Amino acid sequence: MALTCAAMGVLFGLMSAITYGAADFLGGFATRKTGVFSVIVMSQMFSAPLLLALLPFLAGDGPTAQSLAWGAVSGLAGAAGIGFFYKGLSLGRMSVVAPVTAVLSATIPVIYGLIDGERPGPLALGGVGLALLAVGLVSASPENIVDGQHSPDKVFGAEGLWHAFASGVGFGLFFILLSRAGGSEAGIWPLIGARAASISSMVAGALLLRRSLRPARGALPAIAGAGLLDVGANVFYLISTRYGLLSIVAVVTSMYPASTVVLARVVLDERLYRLQTAGLVVAVAGLALIATG
Repeated sequence: MALTCAAMGVLFGLMSAITYGAADFLGGFATRKTGVFSVIVMSQMFSAPLLLALLPFLAGDGPTAQSLAWGAVSGLAGAAGIGFFYKGLSLGRMSVVAPVTAVLSATIPVIYGLIDGERPGPLALGGVGLALLAVGLVSASPENIVDGQHSPDKVFGAEGLWHAFASGVGFGLFFILLSRAGGSEAGIWPLIGARAASISSMVAGALLLRRSLRPARGALPAIAGAGLLDVGANVFYLISTRYGLLSIVAVVTSMYPASTVVLARVVLDERLYRLQTAGLVVAVAGLALIATG
């Protein structure tokens, strides 16, 4: 039985989520060894040949001003989002930073979709409420409690959650802007524009701030892996937006912390506290409601 367009959108969204989560784990891991500018620029340069190799198969009708322009703007938002995200992962715990970022990056496209005329249904709106509740639960771990009181400094400082909030906004804008780059006729040209703008802006930022782009010894395998997986995730997401509503596929894609948290638990042996586990469950429930509503 052939899958409906909506089901195809969810399927590609899930594929994007799994791949994004693995890419984010490798990128965050590499950022603990070397500078964030180096990780982003080098990972995207490593992945550029793969993107060009896919072009003959996913070229669509060729580049247009619309597809390249919207792609470039989305690339700037994505570069800011991933910069804050990798920095947050290097400062705090992946099992905290990743879900908070995901909830925000899911909620923003839903709000935009509603304003733009999409009507996912009451279940989706209830899911947004649950997703926001999950932010507080995931943030409230014993590491954030000082003398029996909740410590804002530890929550928004040492845990790197300010970076997670900024990253969530950047990713949310990336999802929105990329979805406006055109349908299947645009091929993956929007991603070409996004990658060009992203690399250019990060190189300019590194030069302006006098940050080295040279990766630390031993960081290249993780950087290369993050870049290659990121390209795959972007392609899956772009395809998903051509089958389903933005307010649905963006949320499904935002379930990427599942694979990030699993990898952090298995590889880095990060502990999940009860409130965080409850937060993850609420986040999944909220995202599921949004996706089915």
